[in-house]
Amino acid sequence: MLLGMGTVFVFLTLLVFVTSIMSALVEKYGPVQPAGPKNPGAAGQLDEATLLAVISAAIHAHRSKHK
Repeated sequence: MLLGMGTVFVFLTLLVFVTSIMSALVEKYGPVQPAGPKNPGAAGQLDEATLLAVISAAIHAHRSKHK
């Protein structure tokens, strides 16, 4: 039992170190994220009436498909 617990402990410790190293490498060599729009709220914002219509249509389509 002690051998199994030791094996799991070593594996999890190794997993933590490998994940940390991979994270550091991705941050260093990973692709650069492009800058977003200057005003993110105005670019993709829907008014409430349009949003309500889209949600209602999605609910109607789901209910008609799963009767």
